[in-house]
Amino acid sequence: MEAILLAGGKAERLGNAAEGRPKALVQVAGKPLAAYQVGLLAAAGVDRVIVSCAAGQGGVFERELAGLGVEVVAAEEPERLGRGGGIRFASAERSESGDVLVLNGDELIDVDFAALLRRHRETGAAATITVARPQSPFGLVELDDTDVVTGFREGGRVPYWVNCGVYAFSEEALARLPERGDHETTTFPELVAERQLRAFRHDGLWLTVNTPKDLRRAEEHVAAHPEWLAGSGALRSGGSA
Repeated sequence: MEAILLAGGKAERLGNAAEGRPKALVQVAGKPLAAYQVGLLAAAGVDRVIVSCAAGQGGVFERELAGLGVEVVAAEEPERLGRGGGIRFASAERSESGDVLVLNGDELIDVDFAALLRRHRETGAAATITVARPQSPFGLVELDDTDVVTGFREGGRVPYWVNCGVYAFSEEALARLPERGDHETTTFPELVAERQLRAFRHDGLWLTVNTPKDLRRAEEHVAAHPEWLAGSGALRSGGSA
C-alpha cells in the first residue's frame, strides 16, 4: 500500500520557529512533524510513502523520515504545481496501481487510515475525503431575551463538517487531477456532480501547524500524550464510518 504526503509548505508564518526547515520537517518534541504521520501510515499497513516536495528538498526528506518502517521516496516538483498538481505529479512515482492515501505533512492527526480505506472501498467512490468538526477558536457569549449578558463559555466544536485534507483516491480520481492547480476547485466539484465523492467522519485529533502558537500547541499535545513519542502503534484511532 502506498501513500502520498504533501510537504511543499515553506513555513513562512512560523518564522524563526521553523529553524530554516520545510514546514513538514519542523521539530515537534524532537521529531519532524511529518514523522508522526508516516508512523501512523506504517501502522496502518502502508509500506511506501511518496513525499511531494519542492525542488532540491528531496534528499533531506528521505534522510529525516528514514527508519520509520516504510520506504520514503521524494517527488520534487520542478515548479509550484498547486496541491492537485502536486498529487498528480507525485502519483507518477507509484510502484503499484490501486487506491492511494493522500495527506498533508504539516499536521498532527490521528485518523484511522485502515477504516478510511475500508469506507472508501465499501462505497465504491472515486474519492473519499476525511471530514472533522474542529474546535471553535471563539468563546461564546450567552444572552437573555433582553440582550443582558448572562455568561461566557468555550465555543466547543463547530456545528459543521470541514475537509481535513486526508483522502483516499482511486485510479479514476488520480487520473482526473489537474496538472496544475487545486483539486478542491477542479476535480472535486466534478465528482460531487456525479455523486462520486464520499466522506469519512473523524472525531479525533486534527491539529494544523501554521504559526508559532500552533507549534506550541503541538508540543503541548505530544508532551501530554507520551504515546505519540512511544510509537504510532500506541495511538488511538479516531475515525468512524
